Amino acid sequence: MATAAAAPVWSVDPRTGKRREQVAVEATAAEVEQTVRAAHQARTALAGRPQRAALLRRAADLLDEAGEAVIEAADAETALGPGRLTAELARTTYQLRAFADSVDEGAFLDVRIDHADPALAPPRPDLRRYKIPLGTVAVYAASNFPLAFSVPGGDTASALAAGCPVVVKAHPDHPATSELCAALLRRAAAETGVLEGVVGLVHGFQAGLDLVRHPLITAAGFTGSVRGGRALHDAAAARPHPIPFHGELGSLNPVVITEAAAAERAEQIGAGLAGSMTLGTGQFCVKPGLVLAPAGDHGDRLLKALTDAVSNTEAGVLLDRRMRQAFLDGVSSRGRLPGVDAPVTPGAGGEHTVSAGFLTVPAARLAAEGPHDLLLEECFGPVTVLVRYTDDAEIAAVLARLTGTLTATLHLGEAESAGTDPAGRGARLLTDVTPLAGRVVVNGWPTGVAVAPAQHHGGPYPATTSTATSVGSAAVERWLRPVVHQDTPPALLPPELREDNPLGLPRRVDGRPESG
Repeated sequence: MATAAAAPVWSVDPRTGKRREQVAVEATAAEVEQTVRAAHQARTALAGRPQRAALLRRAADLLDEAGEAVIEAADAETALGPGRLTAELARTTYQLRAFADSVDEGAFLDVRIDHADPALAPPRPDLRRYKIPLGTVAVYAASNFPLAFSVPGGDTASALAAGCPVVVKAHPDHPATSELCAALLRRAAAETGVLEGVVGLVHGFQAGLDLVRHPLITAAGFTGSVRGGRALHDAAAARPHPIPFHGELGSLNPVVITEAAAAERAEQIGAGLAGSMTLGTGQFCVKPGLVLAPAGDHGDRLLKALTDAVSNTEAGVLLDRRMRQAFLDGVSSRGRLPGVDAPVTPGAGGEHTVSAGFLTVPAARLAAEGPHDLLLEECFGPVTVLVRYTDDAEIAAVLARLTGTLTATLHLGEAESAGTDPAGRGARLLTDVTPLAGRVVVNGWPTGVAVAPAQHHGGPYPATTSTATSVGSAAVERWLRPVVHQDTPPALLPPELREDNPLGLPRRVDGRPESG
């Protein structure tokens, strides 16, 4: 029986819709097997923290050195522009180096030692706890961040920091960029004494399913759509041995603008909202997609400022033809709902572009289930929904209908921010939105996710499928599991748990931080 030819993987220019070059072919089941096994075999080379840190830093250096070629490839496949991609590359190399610093410090190992105490009731044995890598990790690249959330991105960096080899399923929107970045990571591995197979790359839809089902894959990270992420999540859960699936799926990122805030700075808020919702042609996962704004004169001023700013936004290119059509279909179906107006109509800006816009609707339309529920779903692209409320009860009713989200934003008046308003509105709204989101923003905008130790990029489902973060130093925790040694003879203890602390790790001993 003849074997079907492997499907080609093409690099496509979203500005024209034309194929640029064939980059690869979709991986067969046998090739997925080979790639996963190569990664699995490389895990011992990551056992030492110095090797991990060296690999991460060399990867950052090589990406910087190849920056011009990386940015050119990414721009050709995503149309995100050299300026945006230059910043994204800087973010990517920064987080690689930041995880290298975390590896050097070793705090993520969370070493805890409780010495034996026979005087306790019941007596306590000698207990020594730390965290070890799970094993080989699958990473599913994002369409909208070809660097920072793809092959060399935060999932890969944090997994390598944890000591876990990685196999990345490339996103079809930027296969050439993926191949280039994977080659640089493998070169970094070779130059730092780590097997090149520590970072593998596969292409194709079926390869993505084969990957999450492979018995040597111990966890997965995903950034993408609710539909795609849920399918992979369910496949991970249906395995004979289920694995953790850390998926970022979809997010509405609601904004609440109080009457006092609109009265004080309607024009500033309107312009800021326009900049946030159109940033990157509205293709940020934290784009504000639903905005509660007051009815009346102050809200009208805000609406005018938003109208002026959005009207002056140039048409842009979305990441691929499928996303463009989904955007056009989404804004059309929303615009046809009763009571929905479009002060600036979003739509087709040209044969390959889309124009930004926004919709308005009275809050009462969203108070109960019905066709307007569509407005409570994410629409990927440069559009937002302005919900005009008349009182606090309508704000509460709309917020009560929202599902989990990555961010929630409050724009408060001066007294509300200071906590001196008689109604206590600022504190009450903060209490109302906190259960919805992983990050609460006050008097700012959610677009822009700083890479910092205190960052949390996640939220209740469907924003993410776990409570973990995919940004910041805590992202490494997804790829680790704790293990306790009880009454283990000193000669057999791993170095991390030995009494003399030969690695100089931060530790808690008998419930207190160990003095250095």
